Amino acid sequence: MPKHEIIRCERCQTAFECKANSFSKCQCSIVQLTINEVQYVSELYDGCLCANCLLIIQQEYWESMGLV
Repeated sequence: MPKHEIIRCERCQTAFECKANSFSKCQCSIVQLTINEVQYVSELYDGCLCANCLLIIQQEYWESMGLV
């Protein structure tokens, strides 16, 4: 039985173990977002996202800003 809550990514619906109480150990902590990127994500979604979706949204942000 998992120690933390199993939730679904708001974007892709993939199930993952949320470790909000141990953020540095959570799967989403591998994605380093700037303040502007965090704001962009929060304008699109209210809940938790998996690391893969965070990477995709980060890339979308870069493209929208002409950074890639």
